[in-house]
Amino acid sequence: MAIKVGDRIPDGTLYKFDENGVHAVQTADMVDGRKVVVFGLPAAFSRTCSAAHLPSFMRTREGFAEKGVEDIYCISVNDGFTMAAWDKEMGAGDAGISLLGDASGEFTKALGMDFDFPQGGMFGRSKRYALVAEDGVVTHLNEEVQGGVCELTAGEKLLEKL
Repeated sequence: MAIKVGDRIPDGTLYKFDENGVHAVQTADMVDGRKVVVFGLPAAFSRTCSAAHLPSFMRTREGFAEKGVEDIYCISVNDGFTMAAWDKEMGAGDAGISLLGDASGEFTKALGMDFDFPQGGMFGRSKRYALVAEDGVVTHLNEEVQGGVCELTAGEKLLEKL
């Protein structure tokens, strides 16, 4: 069952790679006692993720900060190395967005946001979603209903809800 408004963000381990190596990031440390945005997408470097979804949060970062959002996290079922390379290409970190890898897909599965798209060679990937959580509880949630687009889950759409 997919996560919904009022649910707690599940415990999980995500990965970030930087100049000091790979670091495990616990979801509780990301969300407890804080107001954050978490958005998930199918794959780093993919067309819609690179052209629309990630850039929408880079554009709206300041607007979210004005609404009290402390951090914005982008999560994909990729390893930390891939997410770091994508960050370098996109400049997400410089724009205030943290890219985290869910290498095993376990966190994505715990959210109930996993899917397979065999025709596209994608298995165990993340659906496209965007949520706001306050002290670990989901207060706003948008999930894309059509594949290959980023409309309902764009940063601008989520920001409108706050």
